[in-house]
Amino acid sequence: MSFHRLIPATLSFADGVPYAPAFGDVYHSADGGLAQARHVFLGGNRLPERWRGARRFVILETGFGLGLNFLATWDAWRRDPQRAQTLHYVAIEKHPFHAADLERLHALWPELAPLSAALRSAWPPLMPGFHRLLLDGGQVVLTLVFGDIADCLPQIDAAVDAFYLDGFAPGKNPDMWAPQVLTRLNRVAAPHATLATYTVAAPVRQALAQAGFACEKRPGFGRKRDMLSAQFAPRWQPRAPRGVAERHAVVIGAGVAGSAACQRLATRGWQVTLIERHERPAREASGNLAGIMMPLMSRDDNQASRLARAAFLFGLRLWRELGGIGQAFAGEACGVLQLAADAEQAQLQRATVEELGFPGEFIRWLDAAEVGTLTGNPQLHGGWLFPQGAWVTPASLCEALLAACGERLRRRFAHDAAQLAFEDGAWQVRDAGGGLIAQAPVVIFANGTNTTAFPQTRELPVTPIRGQVTHLPASALPALPLVLCGECYVTRPVQGVCCVGATYNTAPDPQLRRDSQEKNLARLAQMLPQANPQERPLAGRDLTGRVGFRCVSADRMPLVGALPDHAAPIAGSRLRDVPRLPGVYGLLAYGSRGMLWSSLAAELLASMLEGEPLPVEAELALTLDPARFALKAHRRGGANAAKEECKEE
Repeated sequence: MSFHRLIPATLSFADGVPYAPAFGDVYHSADGGLAQARHVFLGGNRLPERWRGARRFVILETGFGLGLNFLATWDAWRRDPQRAQTLHYVAIEKHPFHAADLERLHALWPELAPLSAALRSAWPPLMPGFHRLLLDGGQVVLTLVFGDIADCLPQIDAAVDAFYLDGFAPGKNPDMWAPQVLTRLNRVAAPHATLATYTVAAPVRQALAQAGFACEKRPGFGRKRDMLSAQFAPRWQPRAPRGVAERHAVVIGAGVAGSAACQRLATRGWQVTLIERHERPAREASGNLAGIMMPLMSRDDNQASRLARAAFLFGLRLWRELGGIGQAFAGEACGVLQLAADAEQAQLQRATVEELGFPGEFIRWLDAAEVGTLTGNPQLHGGWLFPQGAWVTPASLCEALLAACGERLRRRFAHDAAQLAFEDGAWQVRDAGGGLIAQAPVVIFANGTNTTAFPQTRELPVTPIRGQVTHLPASALPALPLVLCGECYVTRPVQGVCCVGATYNTAPDPQLRRDSQEKNLARLAQMLPQANPQERPLAGRDLTGRVGFRCVSADRMPLVGALPDHAAPIAGSRLRDVPRLPGVYGLLAYGSRGMLWSSLAAELLASMLEGEPLPVEAELALTLDPARFALKAHRRGGANAAKEECKEE
């Protein structure tokens, strides 16, 4: 999906009704917005009756507007004692409102004030892409898709039970009602899906009929004589619903990847057995004192940047649900400053911020003078400030995630998984002596490079990368108001020390090495000359620190999803043609960005397992597919092609 700068909606009114000057149309009927939402969209889809007794119900709205249809639906769901367990609401909006404008708009319906306040509290920064919001304790999941419908609709992966078609009138906003848009609705329609809209325009009815919807006119709302209701009744066989029948999984690895997986599955009602070879969580790659939470940026807003942005924002929201940084788990939401390496990179950073037009709450460009004031180093060139960036103690986060699982989690710590076999309809995980540790129909590998110790997964192209972090007494460094990243990173004080690092190489040595410490200190001195170890009594110290081994893939992106069956031949040229190990999944290769990837990756995998709408664009989910390397090797004509070497920095 190509980048288009997001243009927010303009707050305006015409005769007291919210109005869009860009389209010359109102957002709802002059006869009443809330009543229209209830009559046309809920009534036209036979809600709440149709969601009663369901485990999950999915709605897709084309044109979120001021969110009134969503609030009306949420309100009806809350009032219904027989409601679906989870309500998924996916909404596309090209020109979203600022939260402050929503507050003014929603004041017109004071009966919805509590829901409006909750929505505005979770409202995302206005940037293109998918934004997943967890509301009402996670039972209402709002996935906002900011962008043009022609670009966004093909990227939605969902099985939709009810459609709300609520763009501006076809004559005012023809792109929203174009046949090439409406005929694509069948791609995401669940069997027996329904649809409702206020318009009965003949081209709309014709396009919907072509898409497999049987349309009928019904009494309209207010002064509008007719509205349209439709039932998905295609001449072809609709796709079968996805999802796993038995909701029980074994997760191997209790770092941030495995802990997040447990929490996202347990929230959905899964029973989870967590296997960890150590006696406590986060003892390996997730065992550092501090992990940094910050997104990635690129001038062309490439796939890695889009994924990282979604991961960053979703992770922060999930952490707030847990209780917040510095409260439910150790850390500080102090901001992160990513320094430019030189004047040329500083110009690139500045141009990137200006061209993308992202809001200041997400990223700001700081010039050399501003950076000098923050860091005490006037020789720096400038940098990107991520005001919501943070550092977190991973072990503390893991404990909070696992505690949130409650009784749905069974811990099997101090057990080393060594064997995997499918017997009697379940995967059995055994230790080296053959003793059964746990079994379930679903197994999730979240144990980094240890995954390749199993015959079924040894061909995965993942590599251990050694990272050594240096611990300096907080008193040895100038006080910084935030986390600083450049040639290395330096945190604010964590348990009395500042973490500096980390090295990045393929050396297998698990012990602290002096040369690695010196490399960290040399890089620190480039950022903060006032901390130069040659000028401070640091060089002679017996410095402390920690060594961890991150798991990285050949393309440096995570592996999220069903793992390929390397023993089976590939009979096609697409990812869906790659045979998979049934019920075996991976959350792997987070590299040095475990804080960033863990929450969204776990949410993505849980959504796949449940058959829910995916939280990211379909093309981005494919970017993370663990089978991508097997397919690449197949296309090149050899299995060894997938084993690309990880280069030392």
